[in-house]
Amino acid sequence: MDRTTGHWPTLNTVLMVEDALRKADEPPTLAELKRILPRKTMHSTLLTILDYLQQSGKILITTKGIVWVFAPRKEIEALKRRGLTL
Repeated sequence: MDRTTGHWPTLNTVLMVEDALRKADEPPTLAELKRILPRKTMHSTLLTILDYLQQSGKILITTKGIVWVFAPRKEIEALKRRGLTL
């Protein structure tokens, strides 16, 4: 994470970005993500959040956009019961 900005995102801002990414029909680009967020967010703050989400395995940043990949534990358990090998 970028510690040189001196500005850290609040939990509400992180949750807002997570929610927007989870609900997106298609992987948004950074510019599209900024447009769909309900509140404006500083560019450096948004990059810090995306860095955190990527490091924690919740998103993938690809050439086509930002993809939400996190599956809650209950969904993983359901996949295992159906025979998916992890």
